Amino acid sequence: MERKIKVGDSSSMDDDEDNICPAEFRCPISMELMKDPVTICTGVTYDRKNIEKWFFAYKKKICPATMQSIHSFDVTPNHTLNRLILDWQLSKQYNQQHDSYSPSSSSSSSSSPSPSSSSSPSVKQLHDEMLSLLHTIDSSPFKVTPLRKLRSILEMGDHIHPSSNIYMIRRDFIRFGGVEVLVQILVQILVAEISSEFVTFRACEEALGVLHLLPLIFSQDSNHQELEERAFQLLSKPESMKSIAIVLQKGSAEARFYTISIFRKMAKNGYDWNGLLRSDHLGGGGNCGGVDLFKSLLEIVSDEICSKASSCALEVLIQMLDSSKKSRLRAIEAGAVCVLIELLPDSNGSKCEKILLLIKLLCECAEGRLALVEHAMGIASVSKKLLHVSNTATKLGVKIFTCLLSSFHPTERVLEELLICGSVKKLVGLLHMDGRSSTKDKVIKMFKLHGNSWMRYPCFPRELKDYLGLVNNA
Repeated sequence: MERKIKVGDSSSMDDDEDNICPAEFRCPISMELMKDPVTICTGVTYDRKNIEKWFFAYKKKICPATMQSIHSFDVTPNHTLNRLILDWQLSKQYNQQHDSYSPSSSSSSSSSPSPSSSSSPSVKQLHDEMLSLLHTIDSSPFKVTPLRKLRSILEMGDHIHPSSNIYMIRRDFIRFGGVEVLVQILVQILVAEISSEFVTFRACEEALGVLHLLPLIFSQDSNHQELEERAFQLLSKPESMKSIAIVLQKGSAEARFYTISIFRKMAKNGYDWNGLLRSDHLGGGGNCGGVDLFKSLLEIVSDEICSKASSCALEVLIQMLDSSKKSRLRAIEAGAVCVLIELLPDSNGSKCEKILLLIKLLCECAEGRLALVEHAMGIASVSKKLLHVSNTATKLGVKIFTCLLSSFHPTERVLEELLICGSVKKLVGLLHMDGRSSTKDKVIKMFKLHGNSWMRYPCFPRELKDYLGLVNNA
């Protein structure tokens, strides 16, 4: 069985690794192998953890190595040195594996070929290729082809070496400083000149094709969480998110899928959307940060071809609308209520529940409630899903009607439409549920407020009048 390799993690190396590593790879403070080398204003490189402790815990204002006074505590990641350290670690482990190779293991492996046999590249070979491509991407103006090759390596690596760790190759990519290289490509879209805009945009789309493969959702494993947080923080920067939002609006269908996949992972980690939604102009003369961003998301939600992208977009919208009232107002302005109502009749299962949740969030605003009642299919579409999809869908439908009838002064036309569409009959059915529940309490409140109005209509079932009389007197 192939031994699992944790690239860049000194705990996975031999105990004496720090004693034999090159002096250039050691932190001048701890004299240990650096894990995250950063350079300060004096030009000296330290391990980030040690120099930050020196500055902020010990309150030192001098360079530990040169003893020069420090006027800026900014640090710059030393990507070149980091790659050299990682390459040295990989070479060391690669040599150790070959030194421990024995005839007995040879005979056993020949009888049962391993996934990393001669027909497939080894982890070391994949790492070497990744480092070479990152160098090319970083230094060459022609980025599209190496970015495509890089994506192929990340996709291929996890299929070739699934037994070691399904995301090992992708996490190693983060260790190599790959995210930093790709973020530099993304932000170029904000400053690209018209003459080079197409080339820059294509490179940006390909970079997102690589980034969407990365494990950005925080895992429970502390060894991996640090890497995932590092990638998350880099993508969370305003410039990065603005660039991604521009691709969501203007990119190809494939690039939009990459973008919405990244947004979904960011949302699952609790990304604060308010900063992005407050950005009125993200480049290209658009209002991507507000209404246009929501319009792009709603287009993806309406996409009947790529259901996966549509599902991701719904999840992102839920996180955005849940973040603030201003985000809901911008979504309403983008036509969210109309789009969601028209999607609701043909939706089922979890998709239906997500759409109802979004409508419920929008109906918490007066503008959202008005948009719902003014839509010809609004009340009827929600009513149709009561008691027909799931308990969750029914609860959400009741919450929507509660917003309409409790937080909103409904007109006679709205009350009549609820009766004609069968909404009132279904709400009465919910009153027959055994026991006490918050859903039943909401229904009772609605009937106490409007039961008398409904009973005046000749189409109201006579057998329900006595029952509602009891409810109103309760």
